[in-house]
Formats: sequence, C-alpha cells, structure tokens
Amino acid sequence: MSLIDRFSAYSEWRNRAAATVDNLKTWLDHNRLGDAQGELRLQYALDRLREDQLTVAFVAEFSRGKSELINAIFFSDYGDRILPSSAGRTTMCPTELQWSPGDRPSVSLLPIESRGSHATVAELKRFDDEWRTTPLDSNSATSLQGALAKVGETKWVPLEEAERLGFAVDPAGERGLKPGADNLVEIPSWRHAIIRFPHPLLEKGLVVLDTPGLNAIGAEPELTLSLLPNAHAVLFVLAADTGVTQSDLAVWREYVDTSHGSRRGRLVALNKIDGLWDGLRDESRIEHEINKQVTSVSSALNVPPTQVFPISAQKALVSRINGDTALFAKSRLGSLESALVSDLLPTKQEIVRESTLGEADDLVQHTRELLSARLTGIREQLHELTELRGKNQSVIEYMMRKVKTEKDEFEQGLQKYYAVRSVFSNLTNNLLAHLGLDALRDETRKTREAMLEASFSRGLQGAMREFFNNIRSNLQRSSGEITEITKMLDAMYKRFSVEHGLKLSSPSSFSTLRYQKEIDRLEKAFNDQFNTVLTIVTTGQHTLTQKFFETIAIQARKTFEVANRDVENWLRAVMSPLETQVREYQLQLKRRLDSVKRIHQATDTLEDRIVELQQSEQGVLQQIEELNELANAIHREFGVDLLVGDTDDTAIRAA
Repeated sequence: MSLIDRFSAYSEWRNRAAATVDNLKTWLDHNRLGDAQGELRLQYALDRLREDQLTVAFVAEFSRGKSELINAIFFSDYGDRILPSSAGRTTMCPTELQWSPGDRPSVSLLPIESRGSHATVAELKRFDDEWRTTPLDSNSATSLQGALAKVGETKWVPLEEAERLGFAVDPAGERGLKPGADNLVEIPSWRHAIIRFPHPLLEKGLVVLDTPGLNAIGAEPELTLSLLPNAHAVLFVLAADTGVTQSDLAVWREYVDTSHGSRRGRLVALNKIDGLWDGLRDESRIEHEINKQVTSVSSALNVPPTQVFPISAQKALVSRINGDTALFAKSRLGSLESALVSDLLPTKQEIVRESTLGEADDLVQHTRELLSARLTGIREQLHELTELRGKNQSVIEYMMRKVKTEKDEFEQGLQKYYAVRSVFSNLTNNLLAHLGLDALRDETRKTREAMLEASFSRGLQGAMREFFNNIRSNLQRSSGEITEITKMLDAMYKRFSVEHGLKLSSPSSFSTLRYQKEIDRLEKAFNDQFNTVLTIVTTGQHTLTQKFFETIAIQARKTFEVANRDVENWLRAVMSPLETQVREYQLQLKRRLDSVKRIHQATDTLEDRIVELQQSEQGVLQQIEELNELANAIHREFGVDLLVGDTDDTAIRAA
C-alpha cells in the first residue's frame, strides 16, 4: 500500500471517529440532555479531530540531500525536481508545506526584517499583510520550481544588522556566520515560508517542515523551541559520503534528540548510498559497507540500528519518475517510508484517541448518572402512587407531608451546597491568580528589569534562573490548590450521594505535570542556548535580554495560556455533574409533590398519573439504551488500530 493510501486510511478513520462523536452531540441536543459546557467540550473535541494535522520535520546540515529526499517522497509525480537540490545551501529558512480546505495555491514569505519587530512567527501568521504572497500554478512544475527556489534567497548586510536580527556572527565561521572581506554577512532573505498546494498527502492533514542548516536553525529560536519539539516525527538526514560530522552531531544533540529519553518519532536517513555503486564492489561488499556505516551512525547518535535507514534519495526520485521498480527497490526508500508511517500514525492515533475518548467518556458517564437519577425518581414516584391504590384521603395527606418534608430537607442541604460553591469560587480565584497570565506578566516584567539592571554576568544568570524558579513555584502552588478543590468537591459529591441518593461518581482529577515538564524543557533549552559563559560574554546585555524574552518567555506564556484554558475547562466540567443533578433532584421532588397534591385535590386520577409515569420510565430506559449504543459505537471506532508494517499491506484490526 502506498504512502498516500496509508495516510488516506488514517484520514478515513479520523472522519469515521468524528462522525460517532457528532452523533453523540446531536443525540444529547435532541433529547435535551446536554448543557452548554458539555456541548463546548464535544465541539472542541470534534474541531481537534477535523483539524488534526501530522507534522513531519526534515532536518539536516547542508549538502546531505534533504531537499532531494523531499522531492523523492512528495514530488515525483511532477516528473522533475520541485525543491531545488543543487550543491550548497538550498533551504535558508524554515519552510512549511501544507494545505487546508479553502486555501489557494501560493507561497507566502516572511521578510527577515520582521525579526526586528520582536514578534514571533506564530503571532505574525495572523497578519497577512506582513507576508509576501505569490499565487502558484499547482499543475505546473515550472511554477512550483520558481516559487520554491525563493526559500534559498539570501542577501548581504552589515555585521551589526545581522547581529541585530539575531544571527550569531563568528570571524572563524565555526559558531556563526562568517563575515566577508567587506565586513558584510550573508543572511537569509526570508524568516519563514509557507507553501500551500493541494498535494494528496497534504490534503490528508500532513504538514512537511523543511529546516535550514545549523547556523540558520539557531537564528530562529521559535523553530528549536516550538516547531521541532512539537513535530510528530523528525527525519534527520545524513550523507553516507561524509558520515556523522561535528556539525551533524551538533544539530542532532541540540535540536533533534532533545528528550534524552524516548526517541519515538526520531528517524535517521543515511542518504547517498548510491556512492557505493561504483561498479567495482559486488553486492555483498556494498551490503557490508552499508551495514558498517549504519552501525557507526547508530553508535555516534546513540540510537538503535533499526532507526537508521540507508537510502538513495536521488535514485528513488529517478526510479519513480521513470517507473523503474528495480531501481526503486535498490534505493531502499520504501523501507524508510514504511517506518515513517509506522512510527507516526499509531503514535498520533493514540494521542487523538486518548484526548477525544476522555471527553466523550466523561460526558457519557455524566449523562448516564443523570438518566439513572431520573429513572430512580420516576420509580420512587411510581412506588408511592402504586401504594396509594385503594387508600383513603388520610394516607394521601400523609404521603404529601412526607414528600414535602423531603423537599424541605433537601433545600436545607442546599445551603451547604451554596456554601461550598462560595468556597469553590474563592479557591478558583486563588488558583487562577497563580496560574493566570497576570502573574506571569508580573514575573516577566520583574525579570526584564533585573536583567537590564544587572552589573555582571552572574546577575544576568541569576535573574533568568529566578524566572524559572518563580513560575515553577506558581505551578506547584496551583497543583496544591487543585488538590484542595478536588478533595472538597469529592466530599460534597459523597454527601449528596449518601444523604439524597444522587448518582455521582468521583470528580475527575487534573494534573499540572505536563506544564511542569514543558517548563523543564524550556529551562534546558535556556541552559543550552543562553546560559553559557560564551553566550553571556559575547552577547550584549540588551541583546541577550531581548532574545530571552523573544524566545523563552514567549514559549512560557504559551504554556501558561494552554494551562489556563485547560484548568478553566476542568473547573467548569467538575462542577457541572453536581449542578445538573441538583437541578434534576429539585425537579423530581417538585413533580412528586405536585402529583400527590393533584390526586389529593381529585384534579388527576391516580391511574392516569401511574400510566404517565410508566411511559416516562420506558422513555428513560430507551434513552439509556440509545446512549449505551452511541458509547459503544464510539469505542468500536476509536478502538480501531491502523497497523502499518514494513510490507505493502496495511491491516486494520479492532483493539
């Protein structure tokens, strides 16, 4: 099965899975069993499913054949090279290849001068006028070639201008860009490129991120702090004719293998093995040499040999254009493509499955509890009214007093509920004060002032370290407040379950661990890129402060924005079941009292009311059955695994 077929299988699964969640949302709305919060949660889950993207980043130093590899995988149908792949540097800025419904084929380029505005690429994506956009003819190879060639454009600027724009400059050219004899520095013309065209894989949600070499990578910290870490798969390209050089190793350690733990989603392509096809070596010697290089790369990068794929991108491209299956097999690109999809799709599917199922299961559970409480109330009324058959007025009066007493007791219990709501509100305010963006802005302001006022490098380092210590402390305090909120609500849930028979499961938990880990990752990136003696000595105080806040502080803000959104959703969701069931219980008590009153006043016959309740009972039982069917359908679809192996077959089985 082709690469497109495999991505199509994932896309079709995603659409089927979204349809089952949409069915649940429609059913809840039709039966008036949902609330605004639940509807928002399901809509958010559906939006994530429908807008789901898979990002594959290609990373390499120059002249490793990275652009040729992208051509071989994605552009062979055009019968020519689309991405420029001549000797030297051909990709000078991060380049995204993508397509979304409603897009027009185009290339959008962000001028390098935008780095002087201190705005991130993510922020500038919201402003079309900041980009230079040119339409594309997606059916013309020449049009695509001309547009994509722009990502390699450069310009010469004074040394001071290069440094102002964030480029490291090194007279030796080892740790930065090397100035020319006229003291000018060659820099990329563009900061970022977005190429939109309707390639079949891009239409399925794939996003290809093509990256520049080491010096250009380091010049755009957003790439190293956000785009690469968030990629679902990173393909690191080496060349068999050079092996693992020091610059290769620097790119791998600083920008690719940053987790130092699980290397899932990190694959290595050992390109240009066709250099061994010199006509002098026989097949066994070639195989021996390839295996030797794979072992060497595996050792140098500290990855299993099974994650290193020897290939010839150039021969793969030629073979696909010419329809030469034997040459394609010899290029070994098929094994790399299979491994890429095998690594990427199941991992992404599991992420989508966990996040969406969590939302759906939570809402199904709350709806079950609501229907169970409703069924209990109906059956209690049925039991009471059935007991009244053949009874005199005094018995009916007794029953009326009994229900009214229950109603009064429940309303007294509501005073405790309202008191808890008040405490909950106070704890929520405390939580959002520590986790909120106002607290982060204050911390950012204090750190900036401390860095600008620092007299020595130790003061600069101390201010930056204090920034991390304080935001980590805010996360820890938030975690304590979340624990307190959870305990308080758990006690209230149990009280109402015991005293009034409400069907309530324990409130869902919430953890700040993921945000703490993200702050840890940012601190490590800070230590690697900023907190070194060389960086502090060679970078001006104002420039270092500016770079710290353009990169690290902005990424920390993004983390807190996500944490804010998630915790606010949790706070609303954790109160919703109790609020819903309190309203339901109040309604059931009112209905019970009204039923007995009407029978006492002879405005309703006893038998008519019993028939009504029996019909209501059957209606609720039917709703419970329908809800279970919807939940089972969701689990059946989300339980499907896409098995993509190294063969040409893609199997689908139920988990």
